[in-house]
Amino acid sequence: MIGAIILAAGRSTRMGSNKLLEALNGKPLVRHVAEAALASKAYPVILVTGHQHESVLAALEGLNLAFIHNADFADGLSTSLKTGVAALPAEVTAVIILLGDMPLIPSAALDQLITAFEASPGKIAAVPVYEGDWGNPVLLSRTLFEEVATLQGDAGARKLLNGRTEDVLEVPIASDAVLIDLDTPEALAKARFKGD
Repeated sequence: MIGAIILAAGRSTRMGSNKLLEALNGKPLVRHVAEAALASKAYPVILVTGHQHESVLAALEGLNLAFIHNADFADGLSTSLKTGVAALPAEVTAVIILLGDMPLIPSAALDQLITAFEASPGKIAAVPVYEGDWGNPVLLSRTLFEEVATLQGDAGARKLLNGRTEDVLEVPIASDAVLIDLDTPEALAKARFKGD
């Protein structure tokens, strides 16, 4: 069983407002991410809230997600990652870590990661690669969960993979969506323009 964790707790300091609630093609960014995760083979899908908890929940109304609140969200991304991993059922063997501000990634890309990882025993993680660059989301094997618990501040899943590239499965993805996070007004405006 491969689950998914959506990190949706941050304060969006670079955006100036809660970026996860900003609309793209008529839907909040975080809802795009949640719908892609739910349409993929990943199960269960857990969403970690923090900043503006109630507004984020309202943006996701009607979706079959498991929600968990990270009271320590102000201490950085690592706290949300740890909160999500701790909430995973024991039968989950790996998890995809999705960022709430990357709404352009299709569910097919998530399924590519899962399928490739399942066919590659011995790998500790899988990362999407577009034109040679590592992107997001990152898929982590349960063997890394104890190390997740040691992360501090804004360190994310990528930090665990530094210097261990031989143990990481690189999965070519045909879309640059795996490199695009909408965390500034300029990035959001560009995505809106492309979508028109």
